Amino acid sequence: MTAQPTPADFRTLAQLLAWRVAASPLTEAYRHFDSGAWRSVSWEQVQALVLRWRRALAAARFAPGTRAAILLPNGLNMVCIDQAVLAEGGVPVPMHAIDNAESIAYILEDSEAELLLVDGIGRWQAIAALGRALPALRQVVVAEAAVDAAADPRVVGLPEWLARGDARPLPDPAAGPGPDDLAAIVYTSGTTGRPKGVMLTHRNVVANVHQALDRFGMGTHDLLLSFLPLSHTLERTAGYYVPMAGGAAVAFARSVAQLQEDLRTVKPTALVSVPRIYERIHAKVVETSQQGSAIARKMLAWTENVGWRRFEAAQGRGRKGALDDLAWRFLQPLVAQRVLDAFGGRLRLAVSGGAPIGANVSRLFLGLGLNLVQGYGMTESSPVVSACTPQDNDPLSVGRPLKGVEVRLGEMDELLVRGDNVMKGYWKRPEDTAKVLEPDGWLHTGDRARLDGGRIYIVGRLKDIIVTSTGEKVPPADLELAIQAEPLFSQVLVIGEQRPFLSVLAVVDHARWRGLATQLGLDAQDPKALESDAVQRWAVARVAGLVKSFPSYATPKRVWLTAQPWTIDNGLMTPTLKLKRPALEKRYAQEIEGLYRRR
Repeated sequence: MTAQPTPADFRTLAQLLAWRVAASPLTEAYRHFDSGAWRSVSWEQVQALVLRWRRALAAARFAPGTRAAILLPNGLNMVCIDQAVLAEGGVPVPMHAIDNAESIAYILEDSEAELLLVDGIGRWQAIAALGRALPALRQVVVAEAAVDAAADPRVVGLPEWLARGDARPLPDPAAGPGPDDLAAIVYTSGTTGRPKGVMLTHRNVVANVHQALDRFGMGTHDLLLSFLPLSHTLERTAGYYVPMAGGAAVAFARSVAQLQEDLRTVKPTALVSVPRIYERIHAKVVETSQQGSAIARKMLAWTENVGWRRFEAAQGRGRKGALDDLAWRFLQPLVAQRVLDAFGGRLRLAVSGGAPIGANVSRLFLGLGLNLVQGYGMTESSPVVSACTPQDNDPLSVGRPLKGVEVRLGEMDELLVRGDNVMKGYWKRPEDTAKVLEPDGWLHTGDRARLDGGRIYIVGRLKDIIVTSTGEKVPPADLELAIQAEPLFSQVLVIGEQRPFLSVLAVVDHARWRGLATQLGLDAQDPKALESDAVQRWAVARVAGLVKSFPSYATPKRVWLTAQPWTIDNGLMTPTLKLKRPALEKRYAQEIEGLYRRR
């Protein structure tokens, strides 16, 4: 039986892979889709691949401390370059594969990366076309077999680059970074401005790996499906380093579009995701139910209600009905299991993090028997600060702090965090570091919270608090979650800073908009239809109903709708799928003024 990892076993991420290979060399490490089939590699095979990448780095005169920018999709290449750079004492700079060229160029320049690994020549050409000098960048390795380097001598194809190191001797296994050396510079999403490079040391990340492993447990019996980008700190720690420490296998999803098919095929036992994925599956379940018979709708509602009472009773917060256990024997295989099969059918743990998840989403899945738990963290804390577990689960909470993580409330109930997992600081930004990191190690999260019974409840963002012209202070996050429970609204933003009342900007779901337009006797193809009085009356009334549990001053009085999604490409969403509030308010300044001119 493989011994559980302890802090004494590995002190750096560079030592982690070697430890895992020694512990279980022949067990499955990764599964990827190649040439029409899913293929597996063992930990021993991964180590052999990483050694080849390390030789290539040595041939490229890659020195300790050098930054290596990684712009690759999830897969073996991403793992190999990350592990090779760490083992050589370098600093990975993971970047979102879906980010735009301008943002990527900025990160390359700011991090002073000397090496760039990129998925295709077209991506590099888009970056180069911006005309930034990038004086530190010495080499661009393109993950393609044939690359014409005539236009830029820095560019080389991956096969040729790897071959350059084949004749070099094996790297010194004793060499490598120390616990206080940098393990990554991870750039924040930048919802309010230019992204900042978060400096995470090996001590930071390794501490969080042990903390998360202690909370969730993970072993060689587990299989994760990886689809969040490995540049996302949540996936990087919880979906990459934690499975490596626990000995779990990871399957790389083919794409978000093929995610549901991959879930059914791979049948993972654990899943780490942002709320959006759960929300999509929830919307599909609800839509299928609504399109079915009245009996099917009643059966789903009955199953959810029975399952929810059983869940609450198991958590010690409620009581089951007298016949709930008997009903569950009938409802579980007939209704609940059919929904759980959408996740592969054997998921023991589903983690949601990165943003709040809607109460209606968590209630349905928990009622159907899915062990869905929320966690909380931020890039600056490596990232996990707290999490629920299936045995200790309050869906309104983000759980209890991980072992070794301290929390307290500061001014305006701001959540402060301290522990070995807290970052070293921001790259080349001492002033910004001083604003959030106190000399005694307390990190200002910028989130308002309340602490109750050892659990953390996130109330909202300090910076996002809307102050109306009447002096009311409204955190918009909970309002936005409540409004997004309406299937018509696929994206929602509440506004009202220094205005007499709140308003809502929302993107409509195309299929549901067609249904509403037909119901109201409108032409869904007419761009003006969304602005019609009939739609406005319907939207305002619907929003009011969704937020009726909030104070009256928090009820939005106007709604503006658009069919144009807010995306990364149009600059209105970050690569981690967070809305850019300032950018949205600037983009729709004219429409917002129109909302407040109306009587």
